[in-house]
Amino acid sequence: MFLSVFDIFKIGIGPSSSHTVGPMVAAARFLRMAAAASLPHTGRLTVTLHGSLAFTGKGHGTDRAVILGLAGERPDSMDPDRVDSVLQAMAEKGRIELGNGHRLGFTPARDVIFDYGPALKGHANGMVFRILDDDNNTLLSETYFSIGGGFVQTEAERMASISADKAAVPLPDVPYPFRTANEMLAMGRSSGLSIAAMKRANETVSQSDDELDANLDRIWAAMRDCMNRGLSLSGTLPGGLKVKRRAAEIHRQLKDEQGNNAIQPHRIMDWLSVYAMSVNEENAAGGRVVTAPTNGAAGVIPATIRYYLDHCLGADAPGIRTFLLAAAAIGGLIKHNASISGAEVGCQGEVGSASAMAAAGLCAALGGSNEQVENAAEIALEHHLGMTCDPVGGLVQVPCIERNAFGAVKAVTAASLALRGDGTHLVPLDTCVETMRQTGLDMSERYKETSTGGLAVNVVEC
Repeated sequence: MFLSVFDIFKIGIGPSSSHTVGPMVAAARFLRMAAAASLPHTGRLTVTLHGSLAFTGKGHGTDRAVILGLAGERPDSMDPDRVDSVLQAMAEKGRIELGNGHRLGFTPARDVIFDYGPALKGHANGMVFRILDDDNNTLLSETYFSIGGGFVQTEAERMASISADKAAVPLPDVPYPFRTANEMLAMGRSSGLSIAAMKRANETVSQSDDELDANLDRIWAAMRDCMNRGLSLSGTLPGGLKVKRRAAEIHRQLKDEQGNNAIQPHRIMDWLSVYAMSVNEENAAGGRVVTAPTNGAAGVIPATIRYYLDHCLGADAPGIRTFLLAAAAIGGLIKHNASISGAEVGCQGEVGSASAMAAAGLCAALGGSNEQVENAAEIALEHHLGMTCDPVGGLVQVPCIERNAFGAVKAVTAASLALRGDGTHLVPLDTCVETMRQTGLDMSERYKETSTGGLAVNVVEC
């Protein structure tokens, strides 16, 4: 099993990796498919959103994301300030230009369809792209699933991945292709390498050490820039809930209190919380963020890295790279063996995974052994088991913004507890990941990003 660190950490735009980034990617894939097909010069393109993409699509901006993708925009290069102008241009044009010169009719208000019936078989985040002729006969169609973290699969790819025996899948051509935490620890013992070093060896099969470092630094820079924007902006978040940005004001208060010995020592948690909240306020506003491993959980890892830099002795740039590599190793294991999709397993798969990754990364950056790193990840994930995904109004705001703050606090606590031990513990990370998967299967669909249960129905929208 090998997922690159840059599969886990992808630069995109908010508010959701599964509802924004994934649909943009799917739209681009369908346009390439259509351009390569033998089609008449006329026709019309439609997109039907199913499951969670329909139920919370408006709040997550899924329709807007599909339109942006059909306009040729990419999540990693899209300027958030251009979104409205691109959407307006698409509405005015009423057509889509394919790479082969063909034009298709496309009226966003009519041709992006929300289907509130049962979800498609395969995943809660399904969408069907179709090209119709003048008599509404289907000329070309493809079904895509947005499976979390910006990852997209066609229907065929999804069915193959579900039915595949993961243990029988050929190992990738990397030196340390661990598929489980147990394999990861065994490879570490036999090689004498840390988890981050093994991950580095896997990554440098396709790039040099210098290139890897530059790319890791680019990911951290995007996280840092997002955080700094969130710490500087005030106002009200879009979407109608009238949620006020709080990070900038809390940050100002914390800076004013520096040097005041009368302040309670637990203020350190306020720093950690405000770092996370700033990122997720930016995400909720549709800003540029890094999926870590999702947009809804994008604040946990940057906040924990910022905590490491600002509050931990000996913190440095190489430590950030170690953090990201170790965190990506854990994120890859969780995605491979369970899920990082809130629509599939609830928020335990998003903030829970992010907290486990952050705990592992911090433990590694602070010099923890492989066993301590695995223990840190397990502690953090264990204490997110069963967490539901129930965004009020279908928006990634309540409880998502504060939830990232708590995920970061739990990550630091988990890393600290692991570093106080010798790495031996009762519940292996693999067992915890499998428990999360089973819990997700048992969880009611109302609590899996549909906004039909939990806080989403018990909070009166004003």
